[in-house]
Amino acid sequence: MYQKVSTDLDFVSREKSVLEFWKREGIIEKSFHCNDGHERFTFFDGPPTANGRPHIGHIETRAIKDLIPRFHAMKGQDVLRKAGWDTHGLPVELEVEKQLHLDGKPAIEKYGIEPFIKKCKESVWKYQHEWEDMSDRVAFWADMKNPYVTYHDDYIESEWWSLKEIWKKGLLYKGFKVVPYCPRCGTALSSHEVAQGYKEVSDTSAFVRFKVKGREHAYILAWTTTPWTLPSNVALCVNAAETYAEFAVDGETYYLAEALVHTVFGEKAHEGKVVKTMPGSELCGMEYEQLYRFDGVTYPREKGWYVVCDSYVTLTDGTGIVHIAPAFGEDDARVGRDNNLPFVQLVNTQGKFIQGTPWENEPTKEVNEKVLADLKARGLLFAALPFTHNYPFCWRCDTALLYYARSTWFIRMTALHDQLMRNNRTVNWMPDNIKEGRFGNFLDNVVDWGLSRERYWGTPLPIWVCEEGHIHVIGSRQEMRELATAPVAADIELHRPYIDAVEIACPECGKPMRRVPEVIDCWYDSGSMPFAQWHYPFENKDTFDKRFPADFISEAIDQTRGWFYTLMAIGTAIFDQSPFENCIVMGHVQDENGKKMSKHLGNVVDPWSVLDKQGADAVRWYFYTAGAPWLPCRFSEKAINEGPRKFMGTLQNTYAFFVLYANIDNFNPKEHDLAHVKLTLMDRWILSKLNQLIRQVDDDLTHYRIPEPANAIAAFVEELSNWYVRRGRERFWGKGMDDTKEAAFTTLYTVLTTLARLIAPFMPFMSEDLYQNLVRSVDADAPESVHLCLFPTADESLIDESLNNQMESLLGVVSLGRACRNAANLKVRQPLAALYIKGTRFEQAFVDLAADELNVKRVIFTDDARAFTTYNLKPQMRTLGPKYGKLLGSIGAWLKQADGNDVVDAFNRGETVNFTLGETEVSLASDDVLTEAVHKPGFAAQMEGDLTVVLDCNLTPDLVAEGYQREVISKLQTMRKDADFAVTDRITVTYAADAELSRVIEAGKPFMMQSVLALSMEPADAAEGAYTQTWEINDKTAVLSIQRAAN
Repeated sequence: MYQKVSTDLDFVSREKSVLEFWKREGIIEKSFHCNDGHERFTFFDGPPTANGRPHIGHIETRAIKDLIPRFHAMKGQDVLRKAGWDTHGLPVELEVEKQLHLDGKPAIEKYGIEPFIKKCKESVWKYQHEWEDMSDRVAFWADMKNPYVTYHDDYIESEWWSLKEIWKKGLLYKGFKVVPYCPRCGTALSSHEVAQGYKEVSDTSAFVRFKVKGREHAYILAWTTTPWTLPSNVALCVNAAETYAEFAVDGETYYLAEALVHTVFGEKAHEGKVVKTMPGSELCGMEYEQLYRFDGVTYPREKGWYVVCDSYVTLTDGTGIVHIAPAFGEDDARVGRDNNLPFVQLVNTQGKFIQGTPWENEPTKEVNEKVLADLKARGLLFAALPFTHNYPFCWRCDTALLYYARSTWFIRMTALHDQLMRNNRTVNWMPDNIKEGRFGNFLDNVVDWGLSRERYWGTPLPIWVCEEGHIHVIGSRQEMRELATAPVAADIELHRPYIDAVEIACPECGKPMRRVPEVIDCWYDSGSMPFAQWHYPFENKDTFDKRFPADFISEAIDQTRGWFYTLMAIGTAIFDQSPFENCIVMGHVQDENGKKMSKHLGNVVDPWSVLDKQGADAVRWYFYTAGAPWLPCRFSEKAINEGPRKFMGTLQNTYAFFVLYANIDNFNPKEHDLAHVKLTLMDRWILSKLNQLIRQVDDDLTHYRIPEPANAIAAFVEELSNWYVRRGRERFWGKGMDDTKEAAFTTLYTVLTTLARLIAPFMPFMSEDLYQNLVRSVDADAPESVHLCLFPTADESLIDESLNNQMESLLGVVSLGRACRNAANLKVRQPLAALYIKGTRFEQAFVDLAADELNVKRVIFTDDARAFTTYNLKPQMRTLGPKYGKLLGSIGAWLKQADGNDVVDAFNRGETVNFTLGETEVSLASDDVLTEAVHKPGFAAQMEGDLTVVLDCNLTPDLVAEGYQREVISKLQTMRKDADFAVTDRITVTYAADAELSRVIEAGKPFMMQSVLALSMEPADAAEGAYTQTWEINDKTAVLSIQRAAN
């Protein structure tokens, strides 16, 4: 009836069979539409870039992103799971540059923009199959046959519409600003891109002496971490409200912040003196000699090289005086504008010094040391010190960024600050501290979005300008064709260079307009997916309205500066609402030592090596149970073996156990209704626990809790296997189908088939394996796949809280009882006279279970364990030392002879223990005494909280004899298994042992023969062909032989 189930741990081969079944029967596609028209649940998938390989972190994100939508699909909801691909941007261009052996923008333009763009379009799909195969292998179910693709013209047209809407609201503008700029890529970066590329670096900072104009030996002392910007210096800046000093030392005068004199001059500060102090405002206007002036450079006419004031200057570092180079810093540029300072730009867009300087075509990094050497030679370098700080690098090519004055198109996000903050507060962030913390802080300090990129492969910025300076933003292909001065093909590709050739008539003056050359930040592409995936507003308006905002999104923590931000920014700018309602923010995957994975460290884990060895379910389960999703998790093969594989092995063994006996008895679940079988206490308990589990898992997943339901499932499976099944194995062994056997089969079948549906969102493969064998094999009308079933619903009538609580108490007693046996070195097979329990009580049925499980003759509840236990007492040095000092030894001696039970009872009543040592009154509270529970001779005791369990370990001759009998039974059971006998085979037993052990065996023959299905048990030599083994049974040797009995 059921296929035989292997108990090996080869889950990988079983998963591949399931994967073949899904593909053969089209299960994945069916799951996308099985709930069409029902209540909707929308998941937005953050698009990966298919020109880079997936890594182990992508398995984690896919595991989380599959779990929640799969659960909601099984809840009967119409779940949107549309895949997407992020296809534009510099990563693609850089890949193509390497392929074509090009280096930089001039080489690209020489090669040709059109052929370069075609290569980019091909490169985008370089690793597409790896992504699709990995997604299939981990059972990440998203519609990859109908994905959104950010380079498709329909997608781009929707982005153009959105940018026109932003333009209409006055939020799109062109500005000349200092922006983070990558000289290698030749383009500016947005603030959220910059946030992803910071590294800790060591540079050389410089304290520079700027000579005061018209005075001998007088200097303004300024500090900089970028010496290469000093040739472009045009001013020095102080804080008008801070106090500055004129400090004289070694015949020279320096101006710097008074509070920093000792920090800057060190020991020299004691040798000089502060001549006078003044507010920073008094230094304003002080002129100094220009640090560098090159004959080959044309300088602006504006006045420069004097001291200005601004409140941004602090006394945290340096000298309290900042050098100003408006071409290379945002604050510098603002100070320059406010004071009408000259603008000196000595570095080109490739990050190299311009013609006319001594360092023509040399990179800024190399010029750093040369500037320092020059200043030292001229006596203007006060000090050069190493300086460790965080500096931004290009997240795409790893080049150090420059802060560079560029003409850039911006979205005025600062104007949306309040709306962004309001919309952020509508999101259920997990963890919650993201809302007001990492993400909220980022929004609170929002800057205008530098949108344009001076590159090639990207969504063209839909802005046309004429020679009169008029600007027109195109919002659709139709609008572009209507305004074009020459016919434009309806199917024109919306990329460079094709779109660059389109000329339109200026709506204001009629003169020709040409498109600006920039493309847009590729993060705008991914942030537009909520509407652009539908080609909204040109098509699918009804679909968009039903699917916006998303119920759920999830990505890693770095996306608070990436996709999460661009979604929120565009959603706020266009629709004035957050485009997502619930977001799980994931931590990064680290190696087993907690280090970030990197090729440099050699600790990167190949996802395929893990999937091919451990299996997808095990890896998924690890990510669900390793901790809260937002915490970093340490990934290793060992961790998977210790947790997920152990859990899966336990469940697999329970499943195999059921199938083995169900096949023996031809158990057909359709002939046995759970409502009509005679359930035992254990049956009612496991069904109560099952429905309690269903209720918890449903509620947890509904509220986006992940480790909690996974760990609850693991705990349930452990109790199912090691308590319910282990305690009830003999119910499956007897002949025929009596009431208790029927109840056992029906209950275990119900539990396993329900578990198949319950674990389906977590473990898609194993759940399918269980479902196909246990359900579909006996019911052809059942849904074709477990993933087309409804999620289980808790039957509240089967939940018995009293039963659950009593069994939980019993399991606590059993756990401590086992610990007592371990402490006393007594095997469980050795019967004991009595078990004493303090701190809990339960009904007689549970008492019988406790007695049988712990192999004791009596279970006695008591309120006083003094007869069996006491406490070792020691002084707590930390609290008593300061109070009693030299008396500690005497206090320890007093505690040693005190009655431990009396002392602990006093503490439990909230009292202190008081006594006199010499002339000193000593008073001890519970925090002053270390207590250790110990048992009295002949007893073993264990305590946990208020629960105390004590075993009477005194052995009588009858108890010893029964212990021998149980040991013999255990050896015979082992031999049956080793000889590969069927569980129903009857056997004959012979044995050879000394007289004492032989008497014990003879006395217990009826009980022993029944336990091992023996027809005879005689003292004799082994029969020919019998399976024989020699055993050490406690302190005696016995030779046991078994043989399959004749039918």
